[in-house]
Amino acid sequence: MPGSEPVRFGRKRALPSCPNPLFLQWLTELRDEAKEKGLKIQYTYQKAINSLNKYPLPLKNAKEAKILQNFGDGICKILDDKLQRYYRENGPNASIHCLPKAAPPPGRADNNNTLAPSRERNDAGDEGKHRGGGGGTKKKKREYIPQKRSGGYAVLLTLYRQSQIPGSKGYMFKMELQSEAQPLCDKSFTVPDLGSKYTAWSSVSTLIQKNLLIKTHNPARYSLTDEGLALAERLESVEKEAKNLPGEDRSEGDGLEDEEEEGVVDLTGSGDDEEEERESLSERATCVVQSRSNAGESSLPGKTQNTLTTSRKPSGECLLPGAYDVILCVDFIETTGGSHHRKQELVRELQRNGVNFDVRKLNVGDFLWVAREKVTPVPGQLRAPAGRELVLDYIIERKRMDDLCGSIIDGRFREQKFRLKRCGLRRPIYLVEGSSSSAAHLSLPETTLQQAIVNTQVVDGFFVKRVQDVRESAAYLTIMTRYLTKLYQNRTLISRSRELEGDVTSDEEERGIPSCSLISFAEFNHGAVKNKCQTVREVFARQLMQISGLSGDKAAAILGQYSTPHSLLAAYEKCGSEAEKEKLLSCIRYGKLKRNLGPALSRTVYQLYCTPGALT
Repeated sequence: MPGSEPVRFGRKRALPSCPNPLFLQWLTELRDEAKEKGLKIQYTYQKAINSLNKYPLPLKNAKEAKILQNFGDGICKILDDKLQRYYRENGPNASIHCLPKAAPPPGRADNNNTLAPSRERNDAGDEGKHRGGGGGTKKKKREYIPQKRSGGYAVLLTLYRQSQIPGSKGYMFKMELQSEAQPLCDKSFTVPDLGSKYTAWSSVSTLIQKNLLIKTHNPARYSLTDEGLALAERLESVEKEAKNLPGEDRSEGDGLEDEEEEGVVDLTGSGDDEEEERESLSERATCVVQSRSNAGESSLPGKTQNTLTTSRKPSGECLLPGAYDVILCVDFIETTGGSHHRKQELVRELQRNGVNFDVRKLNVGDFLWVAREKVTPVPGQLRAPAGRELVLDYIIERKRMDDLCGSIIDGRFREQKFRLKRCGLRRPIYLVEGSSSSAAHLSLPETTLQQAIVNTQVVDGFFVKRVQDVRESAAYLTIMTRYLTKLYQNRTLISRSRELEGDVTSDEEERGIPSCSLISFAEFNHGAVKNKCQTVREVFARQLMQISGLSGDKAAAILGQYSTPHSLLAAYEKCGSEAEKEKLLSCIRYGKLKRNLGPALSRTVYQLYCTPGALT
């Protein structure tokens, strides 16, 4: 039959063996070694293997391989070093186009063309399908399943567990996702391993490419797709089966402890994984015991009340005295860009003074301090687990005279003060660097700059510290670090949410116990994002602050009466005359002195929102 001819000639021809088996063997060894270490260069070696398998001519040395695709200077140098070592061991006349007798054959592309150990089994199954007839069928693409305790594995499980919480928002931000997923991953999500520039977070791009994860909005929100949800559900079931096997014996011996600790666990928490919860049970039990002992001096009702108050705190967020270090956090902008010499001088001065500091991105402020939990390294892991961090109530905004001048001109100065006031920390500080002579050749006169500094302290209520140069700035940061270390050394720190700002502080002062309620660093930095999604109230406040003479306190006072533009316009419509509309806001009181806004500012706001057409 003429129709059978394509089947006869459609079979695969046997490919000739690689004419450069020695190079192929070395590249395969390099690829396997990189794969064991989890390095991304394994894919580069794989591409080089593919190119070498397609090249039909023998190569005399590694330099000739540069004509091949994916063979760069690095790979050629490695092969050249191996070749010289091979000549020293086997003689200068040893053949490189055949393997030594003791060496295993490198194989063809089917064996060296993959980074997945299950490919050979899949190929065998596919070959059986081809033999059974149906030569036109394609090989089934292998499903992507992340390796256990890898970055992708931890991200999928964390998002799945968060989605199973009743009333969950259905997505997670980057900071909280990294924090929640870290206990499920062996590699760090923020710090790369030695000799590598990749972290566990790098696997998120793979999850997005595989259509398992979706990234939306700015700041980014991460959520699972339907395929990712199905895969994560399978991973969770396997995880539970693995935990149930060794967990039976442990639960029998620790029954009494579990009963006592059940009263501490917050069932309305954010769905932390069970592994992290077990690690922090002992700390939580210690926190409850200490709170009971502190309350023991009072009467029985007071004791019960204190115990219940402590048990309502978020579980695992209590740091006892001596269980944490005070760390200075420096914004990375203060160490990079601009005048590199001056910024590196700040780092050198801090190192010379023996300050324990950490350079990271701060969404508001230039310097702040965190209480970082002391953690012990886990046997078998390269890095110690990430300790919890609570932000102390001190934050510093550093301003040189030229920077102060520029920020006043472009409007950043007022916006930065507004953001510092609402960042959640109670003691903001302005560190003004530079003498009067440094303001001689700036765009604004010196008197304007001095007035702005005085207004920052007197009107806005910031503490202002004047220094001469970078060395004095480093000295002030050193003194503040030592002061805060001594101030908090005997204090029990409890994490609070920004929504509870001010409530816990008054409660602690009434009880008189040495403890502080602080915000976690992840929540603080996420809440301080400059371009995050804003509510109508926040946008309205920013609109009002664009009016000349309308400060943050005045805008807050107006928002207290009219929280949205719609409510303000509705109030204007109820007024009977133009004069009444112009004076609508004049009697609103603002600030500590409770002064009136005045008729002039009230008239300006009315003209802005009620004048039809363009403003003249």
